[in-house]
Amino acid sequence: MAVDKNILRSLTSIIPSDRVVTNPVQLFTYEGDASLDRGTPDAVVFPFNVDEVVRVVRWASANRVPLIARGAGTGLSGGAVPEHGGIILEFSHINAIRELDEVGRSAVVEPGLVNLTLDAFAKSKGWYYPPDPASGRSSTLGGNLGENAGGPHCFKYGVTANYVTGVEVVMADSRLLHFGGRALDYPEYDLVGLITGCEGTLGVMTSASVRLLRNPPAIKTMMAAFDSVETAGEAVSDIIARGLVPATMEMMDQRMMRIIEDFVHPGLPVEAGAALIIETDGYPESVTPQLDEVIDILNAHSAYHLHVAETAAERDRIWYGRKSAAGAMARMAPAFFLVDGTVPRSHLAETLAGVNRICDAADLRVSYVFHAGDGNLHPFILIPDPHDKAFIRRVMDAGREILALCCSFNGSITGEHGVGIEKREFMPLMYSRDELDFMGDIKDVFDPAHLLNPGKIFPTQMPEPTPRAPVTLPPLGVSFAPSSAPEAAEALRSWATAGKGVRLRGGGTKSALLPAADVTLSTENLRGIQKYALSDLYVTVGAGTPLHELQAKLARDGMSVPLASPWADSTVGGILSTAFNAPQRMRYGGARDLMLAATVALPDGRVIRAGRPVVKNVAGYDLPKLFVGSHGTLGLLTDVTLKLAPLPRARATLAIPVGNARQGMEVGAMLLRVCLVASSLLLVSRGQQGAFTDLPASLTDVPTFLLYTAEGEKEDVAAELKQAQAVLQPFGLTALPVDDMSGTELWGAWLRAAGATDVVMRLGVPPKDLSAAITRLDRILASGAFIADIANGQVYTEGVADVVGLRSVAQSLGGYGVLVAAPTRLDSDIWAYAPEGLDLMRGLKARWDPHGALNPGAFLPALDRVLA
Repeated sequence: MAVDKNILRSLTSIIPSDRVVTNPVQLFTYEGDASLDRGTPDAVVFPFNVDEVVRVVRWASANRVPLIARGAGTGLSGGAVPEHGGIILEFSHINAIRELDEVGRSAVVEPGLVNLTLDAFAKSKGWYYPPDPASGRSSTLGGNLGENAGGPHCFKYGVTANYVTGVEVVMADSRLLHFGGRALDYPEYDLVGLITGCEGTLGVMTSASVRLLRNPPAIKTMMAAFDSVETAGEAVSDIIARGLVPATMEMMDQRMMRIIEDFVHPGLPVEAGAALIIETDGYPESVTPQLDEVIDILNAHSAYHLHVAETAAERDRIWYGRKSAAGAMARMAPAFFLVDGTVPRSHLAETLAGVNRICDAADLRVSYVFHAGDGNLHPFILIPDPHDKAFIRRVMDAGREILALCCSFNGSITGEHGVGIEKREFMPLMYSRDELDFMGDIKDVFDPAHLLNPGKIFPTQMPEPTPRAPVTLPPLGVSFAPSSAPEAAEALRSWATAGKGVRLRGGGTKSALLPAADVTLSTENLRGIQKYALSDLYVTVGAGTPLHELQAKLARDGMSVPLASPWADSTVGGILSTAFNAPQRMRYGGARDLMLAATVALPDGRVIRAGRPVVKNVAGYDLPKLFVGSHGTLGLLTDVTLKLAPLPRARATLAIPVGNARQGMEVGAMLLRVCLVASSLLLVSRGQQGAFTDLPASLTDVPTFLLYTAEGEKEDVAAELKQAQAVLQPFGLTALPVDDMSGTELWGAWLRAAGATDVVMRLGVPPKDLSAAITRLDRILASGAFIADIANGQVYTEGVADVVGLRSVAQSLGGYGVLVAAPTRLDSDIWAYAPEGLDLMRGLKARWDPHGALNPGAFLPALDRVLA
C-alpha cells in the first residue's frame, strides 16, 4: 500500500529534499536487486550520518511506514526489494572505516563500505579481512553482515559472523543501541549473532566492529582438471580426511568453464568434466609443501592439467574467472535463477546428480560453480524469458525440489545468499512450525510492528504444527536426569507449570557458583557421540558428555574439537552455555564459532532444532549463537554439533622472562603482530600466589613471563617462532623453549589450582586497551597473581580482593568483569554488567520462559540488579 503523499512530504523536514528520491523514473533503479524479485519503493533516502538514520527510523515508526536498508543491491534473494513499498534507506554515503586498530587487530566500519575496500586497506597495513563473497568488488559490508556472507575462503576462515564482535544498531523504535563491542565474551545474550544474518529485519546496522587477522605472507594457487565432478569431489574428501586445511577449494563443471572461458578467457581446462581451484596459504616455507601434499592426493584421483600459478597476475586471472561466473551467465540468457543450497560436503556428488535429474526432467539448462570445501553449491538455471510466468513457475518448482534434496541430506536452503523473498516459502523444508514460531518470537520482540524489511524470511503459509508424541516421565522429585530431548522438555514444562525454579547442571564446574533452586535437571544421561562425520568435519554429541571423553575419542583419528576447560568434569553443554573460551580461540575461534547446530529443550515443552551440520547456513536467524553464553536461561542444550579441526602436526611454545608486567605488555604487543598460527600469547605474573603446580623447571623462579604457542604445519610453526625471536632481540630478551605445555594448557592448570583455593575473576577489555588496563590495575593486581590473554583482551586474576576496583577499570575501558571460579558458592554478583540490550534479553526470556523457571537468580536477574 502506497504511503500517503503528505506523510512522504514530511520526510524533507528531517532530511534535505535533494537526498529524498520520489521520482518514479529514478525509483525504478531501486525496484530490485540481483534476484528475480521486484517491488517499487515510495521513496529512497540517502542519510549521511547515524543521526539522520535515527531520525528516519523515528519518522517511519511514528508514521508506520515500512523501512528497508539497502547497500549496493548485489543481493541474490530479494532481501532489499521493497515488495510492499515503503522507504529504502540507501547507505552509500555512510561508508567510512572509522578506525583500523593495528594493536587490537580489529576495525570499526560503516555499512556502506565496499568489502574489497576494507580488505585492500587492511592488507596495505599487513592485515586481512577474510570474508570474501564473489560480489566483494561491489557489495557492501552492511549487506554482507545482513546476509552473513561467506565466499570461497570460508572453508578455512569462516563466514562474516565469525568476524563481527559488536554492532551499533538503530532499533525499530529508533533507539541507538550497541550489542557486543571491541571486547570478547560480553556477559549478555549474543544479540550480535542475531543481527548478523537477520537480513535487516531486526534492526538497522550503522557500524560494526570486526576482527582482522595477520595477512598470510605467502599464497599458492593451483588448478586441476578431472574427468567428472564426482572424481573431483572424492579428491576434496580425501584432502580433508588427511588433515589438510587449504585456504579454499572451489569447483566448476565443464559447461560453466566453457561459458566463463568465452567471457573472460582465464585459461580454464574446458575439455575436462570438472576443475578444482585449490589455494594454500601461510609462510613461504609452508605453502609449497602443503600444495605438494595436495598434488599427491589429486594425482591419486587421476587429476590432470595441474597448473600452479607462478605469479600474482596468474593467480588473479584464475580468481577473476571464478568470480565472473554470474557475469558470464548473463551473456547466455536475460536472466538466471541461482540456487544456493548447502549439504555436508560428502553428499556433494549425489546432490549434483540429483540436481541434474531434476533439471533434465523440467527441461532446464543448468551449470555449476560451488564451494567444494564447504558443500555450498550454486546451480545456475538459465531463464530465456523472464516475463514467461509459466517458465518461471517451472524454474521455481525445480528450485524447490533442489532445496528439498539439500535438506534431505541435512543441509540448508541457503548457504550465503539469504532467504529474502525468494526462499521464504521454502523455509518449511528446513524448519518445523515450532522452530519458525521461535524465530517469529524474536522478530516480535525486536520489531513489534513489523516495519523493518517486512515480508522477508518468513513463509506466507506456515506449516501445520507437528503433533508431539506423548512423553511419560517417572514421578519428578527434586532432581531428574532425562535421557532424551523430549523427556527434558516435558520435565521442564512440568516443573515450570508448578512454579518450580530449575537448576540446569552439567558437570557442576559452572553451575556450582549459582544460587540454589527448587529442583535440579542433570544432563548426565545426555552423553555420547550421536554422529561422527569425519569427512564432513563435524561431530554431534550429547550435551552432558565430558569434554575430555570426547577429545580422547576424536584424537584416535587425529581430530579434536577446539574447546578446552581447566576442569575434568566440564561437559560440552556447560562450556557452550557459558561461552567459556580458552586462549586457543585466537587460532580456532570461540564457542560461538564452533557450534553449528543444537537440539534445545524449551521450558514450555517444545523441542527445537537450531542450525544444521554445515559451515554455511543463513536460513533464518542464527539460533545456535543465541544459546551460546545464555547460561541456560533460555533453554537446555540436549545435543550439539561441533566443528572438528585436525590435531596440529607441530606445536611449540616459547617462554620469555620479562622484567615486569609493563615490559611484558610492550613486548606482547609486538609479538601480536607476528601471530599467524599462534594459539596463545599470554602474560603471566605469579605474584605471591602458589597457583602454579605444573610449571617447567626453567620457569619455577621466574615471576613474570610471556608464553607464546604456535601450532599447525611444522614449517609454519618453525617460521613463526623464528619471527617471534627476532622481535625479542631489540629488547635484549631470550626465549626459553617449553616442552609439552601449550599456553592453553598452562592457563587451564593455573585456573584449576587458583579456583580451588581462591576467587578467580575474568576481566574483558578491547585487546587494544589491555595494556592500559594492566597499567591502571597495577596497584590492585599487586596483591595477587594474574594471566593476561593478550590476543583476546582478557585478564584472569587470583587473590585480588578489590572486585569493585577490577570491574571499574574494565568497564571504564568498554569492558566488564565476571567471576569464573571459586572454592565455594558466592553471595556476590557473578556478572554485574548492564548491557544496552537488556530489555530485549528480558523480552526473549519472557517469550520462552514466562515463569522464570530456568536457572533462577542467574544472569538476567543478576543483570537487572545492576540497573536497580
